[in-house]
Amino acid sequence: MRPVPSQRESQLSACVHCGFCLPVCPTYVLWGEEMDSPRGRLHLMKAEAEGRVPIKTPFVQRMDNCLGCLACMTACPSGVQYGRLIEGTRAVVEASFDRPLRDRLFRAMLFAVLPYPFRLRLVSAPLAVLTRLRDWFDFGSWLDWFPARVRALVRLAPERIGNGSALPERTLARGTRRARVGLLTGCVQRVFFSEVNRATARVLAAEGCEVVAPAEQGCCGALSLHAGREHEAKAFARRAMAAFERASVDQIAVNVAGCGSAMKEYGRLFANDPEWAGRAAACATRVRDVSEVLAEIGPARAPRHRLEARVAYHEACHLVHGQGVRIQPRTLLEAIPGVTLMTPREGELCCGSAGIYNLVEPEAGAALGARKMAAIGDLDVDFVATGNAGCLLQLVAAARAAGRALRFVHPIQLVDAAIRGRTL
Repeated sequence: MRPVPSQRESQLSACVHCGFCLPVCPTYVLWGEEMDSPRGRLHLMKAEAEGRVPIKTPFVQRMDNCLGCLACMTACPSGVQYGRLIEGTRAVVEASFDRPLRDRLFRAMLFAVLPYPFRLRLVSAPLAVLTRLRDWFDFGSWLDWFPARVRALVRLAPERIGNGSALPERTLARGTRRARVGLLTGCVQRVFFSEVNRATARVLAAEGCEVVAPAEQGCCGALSLHAGREHEAKAFARRAMAAFERASVDQIAVNVAGCGSAMKEYGRLFANDPEWAGRAAACATRVRDVSEVLAEIGPARAPRHRLEARVAYHEACHLVHGQGVRIQPRTLLEAIPGVTLMTPREGELCCGSAGIYNLVEPEAGAALGARKMAAIGDLDVDFVATGNAGCLLQLVAAARAAGRALRFVHPIQLVDAAIRGRTL
């Protein structure tokens, strides 16, 4: 056996095989396979690290099957840092495993498009038209001729693309300024959910925050980091950090759970980089989910108008498990007069989005989406709210597949509507 670095060894050995992670692991719930559970994957990681298991297709597929939802970390009584272990393992896989050509090309296409808003808009526009036409034409027969991953691209494409109007770089605070807050506008978020960014800026301004959205910020690197593309993730992160440094902000507000989770890990990501370690650690300490910003700046200033609505709140995995942000979004929604907040059953279970998971593992992603939609369908609600762009795309697609007419929003959109006295 080859030696394992002591820190990684201690984490891999910390699992006591209690099984608390099993009922919250999406793939174990789907398939009941031990090697597709967190403790099974930890066993494989340890065996690989010691040289007892090669990085070949069986090992890689088990790692690829993991959504990286981090629900196991919340359930784990031993504090195993599974998220860091799976990301580290994926980085090793991407560096040393020769994926089949079709897989390599598909992943290369995703990462050549998704982090770049202009390219994403060009590719998504025809898909959006195709999605709208589904209501009039039956595409099922000819779509069946395409590979599952291509079908997933069409299934997940939104019916409409955001209008693309850029946020002003600076939005003034209403009244006395309480904070100067940077806003991550994102890549997928900017293209598909630009209205969420505008609502975020309006709410922050209404609550006394000057909002700065640097035009040159780019992608934060979250999708790349979660997929094991560490070098690429670092390049994106450096650009984002530099942009917010120049903006001289007190905090960085993020309205996408996966992005916020990744940015809070910048300090660890650059820990061994002498040039960036200090800057990354400083940046990470300023990152907040938008619900955290609003909770920390003090009592709400802007009155909330009544909004009669029953709202199902879906907890995004990288918000509740990745960042430990559970109470703040609920508090925001419950503070709106007339809102009744409801929680679907199996709330701890991932919806199947998980970054690019629902594109590279489409069958499992769709099964989890259908399961989540069945849970939401048990409730009589007007809105489904969730704080992550990927979850919104996944849930909209799952509702469409199930024939359910539901309205999906980011929690900040409901707050914005209540402040402005408007309906959604």
